[in-house]
Amino acid sequence: MPATVLAFLVVGAGGAVGAMARFGLTMATLRYSAAIPVGTLASNLVGCLIMGGLVEFLGRAAAVGDLITDHQRLLFGVGFCGAFTTLSALVLEVSTMVQRQDTVLAFGYLLATIVGGFVFFLAGTALVRAV
Repeated sequence: MPATVLAFLVVGAGGAVGAMARFGLTMATLRYSAAIPVGTLASNLVGCLIMGGLVEFLGRAAAVGDLITDHQRLLFGVGFCGAFTTLSALVLEVSTMVQRQDTVLAFGYLLATIVGGFVFFLAGTALVRAV
């Protein structure tokens, strides 16, 4: 099988698992999502935590000569995290809040996602460093 085809299949497999995980998280948090979409916020923050840990892990593995394949990076980083996190849902939800004239809530949600995502990314790198 050509490497490019295998790469697409690996990304697709990771993406399928990431999308199902995001959907499950959204369904599990619906009752808590009265004011803000908790599932989307949680998936974006947890996705940033996972990506931060993954980046640190890959950097550490490369530094000590461990072999991390491109397919592993594609499976977890591009596939899983790419499908688990969602910019399009964030933009839709913020737009809906603005249309409802919940501008302060929309700005707070956007700020929490962006700043929180960065904080969670850094926490992921710190967690891997601590291990």
